[in-house]
Amino acid sequence: MTDELDASVRELADIPAVEVISRAAVMLMSSAAEKLGLADEDPETSPQRDLDEARRVITALAGLVTASVEYLGPHAGPMREGLQSLQRAFRESSAHPDEPGKGPGEKYTGPVY
Repeated sequence: MTDELDASVRELADIPAVEVISRAAVMLMSSAAEKLGLADEDPETSPQRDLDEARRVITALAGLVTASVEYLGPHAGPMREGLQSLQRAFRESSAHPDEPGKGPGEKYTGPVY
């Protein structure tokens, strides 16, 4: 078991930081999309839809992207665009949308309209 653990740790050490950050961001994006119900034909009736959980994941994504933007290089633009799309989808999904600047992650990204 120790040999397997050592091998996996060594493998993780070989992965460039930008790839680790990108993988984490993609996982958070996927989770947010699922929690917004975007994977289903009708997001409004999706059994996975959970706006409270979506808010948390989008906020975590915003923090990660904002904190690591200088390291993302050419990946920064698409990451920001994906984040903004999720923030807009959240606003459109909400029965009572947050004020601009008060939505999920907007304390890190600024207002999203």
